[in-house]
Amino acid sequence: MAVEPQILGRAVKAVQYRQHRALDSRLASVGSTLAQWDALRAISRTPGASARELAAATFQSEQAFGTLAGRLVAQRLVDRRPGHGRRIEHHLTSEGERLLEAGHEVADSVLAECFEALTASEREVLLELLRKIGDTPKAAAGPSVTRAPGG
Repeated sequence: MAVEPQILGRAVKAVQYRQHRALDSRLASVGSTLAQWDALRAISRTPGASARELAAATFQSEQAFGTLAGRLVAQRLVDRRPGHGRRIEHHLTSEGERLLEAGHEVADSVLAECFEALTASEREVLLELLRKIGDTPKAAAGPSVTRAPGG
């Protein structure tokens, strides 16, 4: 039986939605949101990264990430420093590192619950399949437009 792409896409979105809601809800217990924790995680992975790089890493627009980074600076979780040229670099403060670590513990717990119905080998297959479709350049480029000759 062939699975319709829209049904498959909706199933992926439903799992993502449930996962994000659970993460956001439980991260509140350590004083964070999913967006904040994800930004801290991205900064931790690439200290000194620009807002443009971090926006891409967190699947946000540059404007949205800039607003979020401003809040993180105001909360003393992130430090912005001048870089080369007009570049502004982002670094975690010690408080940002503490919150990130607390968030990791929450995320590990939530994600273990999200995937507990799958065996270890099923999780490996799922990851392989998601990477296969996620790494497809055509999927990242958006819809293609086919025009009639001369159109």
